[in-house]
Amino acid sequence: MKTVTFFQTLLLLLGISGIVRAQTSGDDIVKEWERAKAYTKEYLDAMPDKDYSLKPTPEMRSFAEQMLHIADANYGFSSAATGEKPPFGFGEAEKTADKSKEGVTKVVMESYDFAISCIKKLTPAQLNEKFKLMDRFEITKEQAFEKAFEHQTHHRGQTTVYLRLAGAKPPMEKLF
Repeated sequence: MKTVTFFQTLLLLLGISGIVRAQTSGDDIVKEWERAKAYTKEYLDAMPDKDYSLKPTPEMRSFAEQMLHIADANYGFSSAATGEKPPFGFGEAEKTADKSKEGVTKVVMESYDFAISCIKKLTPAQLNEKFKLMDRFEITKEQAFEKAFEHQTHHRGQTTVYLRLAGAKPPMEKLF
């Protein structure tokens, strides 16, 4: 009897989350991206300029490269979902010569602005449109922005270790 109740509750919750998901607006998505942009800026500000080249191990990306990798994905996913032309080709932001604090911060913040601008241009109906990402994955445009969000969260989180190795204090969690 308890098993049936658990599964009924689970199905109900999944159904409710589907309803909530269907009602997500571009404004809600933009709000989350603006929060993520501010949070990422706190990470960029926390790392001393001299440590932007810091690599925890030789085979890892530097702090600057991690942040520029976030920018590449922000541009790539946003462009793929909307057709908007980004200022950098796929993977090119990470290869930029200017890996100073000022240069990296500029590129990364502009990548968030690009993503946010792309989201703002989409109607709820367009967010639900499906397309092929990387010629392999059939997803909605909203899902593309969710994947980009997951990606930037992952890589920003990795840089917490970089900050600690540099003796800098990572920003406080920013859930809201």
